[in-house]
Amino acid sequence: MAQTSTIVTASVAAAVTGLVAYAAFFDYQRRNKAEFRRELRRNERKQHKAEKEEAEQETVRQRQAIKRAVDAAKEEGFPTDVEQKEAYFLQQVSEGEVLAQDPTRVVDAALAFYRGLKVYPTPGDLISIYDKTVAKPILDVLAEMIAYDDSLNIGQFQGGVNVDLGNMPTVGLD
Repeated sequence: MAQTSTIVTASVAAAVTGLVAYAAFFDYQRRNKAEFRRELRRNERKQHKAEKEEAEQETVRQRQAIKRAVDAAKEEGFPTDVEQKEAYFLQQVSEGEVLAQDPTRVVDAALAFYRGLKVYPTPGDLISIYDKTVAKPILDVLAEMIAYDDSLNIGQFQGGVNVDLGNMPTVGLD
């Protein structure tokens, strides 16, 4: 009667021999048959096209999720009292920092940072802070949220000076 180790060794040797034979056959076909090479290229193009379409669909799905999240945040509303705004801001930023630790919760983290941005007195300053502290995937989603929300005023100076830039002298050749 054969030992178990002999049977296992023979089985592994047969499997490896089969793999090597298939690799040699595949290589022979690839080198010598033009139709086989064409079929490989077609399959590669089809796979690339399918991956590209899937990526585009995923982008569309993510944008729709972002729009739904922003609309839901607007529906909830934002506090109007100064103390409530401050507490809400701190709560949302801390929630965003916690959610940012999980790479699967990018949209939720960006939504928390967006909510904090909505109640911050100077959103432009906060965006520059976010730019230095928040991870890039979250910043990208946050940028899409900001672009979608037309009611968000991001200007650096909200109650600033009325300056007519048309009358300002220019430097250079006129």
